[in-house]
Amino acid sequence: MDQPLISAIICTHNRANDLKAAVDSLRSQTYHPYEIIIIDNASTDNTRQVIEAFGPDPPITYVYEGTLGLSTARNRGAQVARGQILAYLDDDAEAATGWLAALAMAFAPPSSVAIAGGRVRLAWPPGYNPPLWLSPGMLETLGIYDLGPAMRPITNPRQTPRGLNYAIQKSVWQVMGGFNVDLGRVGHSLLSNEELYMTQRVLATGLGVLYVPQAEVTHQVAPNRLRRRWFLHRSWWQGISECHRDRLEQTLTLGSIGSRSLNLVRGLRKGLSPGGDPSQRFEHLAYSYGQLGYVCSGIGHLAYSRLRPVVDADAVKGPPHDPMP
Repeated sequence: MDQPLISAIICTHNRANDLKAAVDSLRSQTYHPYEIIIIDNASTDNTRQVIEAFGPDPPITYVYEGTLGLSTARNRGAQVARGQILAYLDDDAEAATGWLAALAMAFAPPSSVAIAGGRVRLAWPPGYNPPLWLSPGMLETLGIYDLGPAMRPITNPRQTPRGLNYAIQKSVWQVMGGFNVDLGRVGHSLLSNEELYMTQRVLATGLGVLYVPQAEVTHQVAPNRLRRRWFLHRSWWQGISECHRDRLEQTLTLGSIGSRSLNLVRGLRKGLSPGGDPSQRFEHLAYSYGQLGYVCSGIGHLAYSRLRPVVDADAVKGPPHDPMP
């Protein structure tokens, strides 16, 4: 039986300096056949020149996508892909040589797997020593993902494979209507949860999601992400992302906002309590900041949804009639 064609896709935005290592890792794969697709998402640097400098073997398909947004770029990559499996790798990550081979094994018939992804390790900047305020739990914010040494099914969408190492059957992507463009990074915003939402919808259909540790990638940690301010910023956007996801699922209510408000207070109490592990205190504070992001975003959405019928009605009526000739 012939091996299925896999489309290895990198979506990139203004990261020409990181892109070469990611593409090199794809060009070194042991699995065949596969194609490499680069989606240049509105970059203004020399991304195209970096891609054009690679040789023709294996060939690289370069596509410019002018609409900014990671979900938009991922969908564009899927549209041009010829493969049965879409394997997404971030532009600041490097895949192990057996990455595609491990993913192909996960999708091999008679498997009913729709989504698969593997372990993610972190590569720290040279000479970097993790600070005392960085807890193991906060490492997940940097992309680390490890559910153990054995392949296992995923039934909880919150354990979804990370977007930087995420593969999905193209037929399933089509049925789901692609990645939701209301989620995912757009420019400098840290909106996320597009792959979590996809995983959640796929699990609801009864299809399988699989953790494949052998499908391993290494994520390069940028120095600017090793500051407290970045973790707080990322947590804030995580809260907003979760609010957007609840809105899409029509589960955003005053009750859910109230629950998040209680979580905010609990996190603050733990984060501001004296003594204890400083990394755990900061983790609680960052968590609280994310809950605040959810609450603020949720209140905004609910207020807008209640005001919108009034605003739309006024727009239909037009301006007040002027009785003067």
